[in-house]
Amino acid sequence: MQPLKEGEDYYLNEQGLMVFTAKYHLKRGYCCQSGCRHCPFGFKKNLAAQQNKRG
Repeated sequence: MQPLKEGEDYYLNEQGLMVFTAKYHLKRGYCCQSGCRHCPFGFKKNLAAQQNKRG
């Protein structure tokens, strides 16, 4: 994989943490199911947790 490009693959939020963009996730090619802010795969961590509790 190529080196990450700031502004394209990620940006730094107000706390200085790295946030991956949807473009980066698409380049990576799979969902990690961590509830990423810009998940292009539609995974929502809170929704998945609620569905798991229902059994």
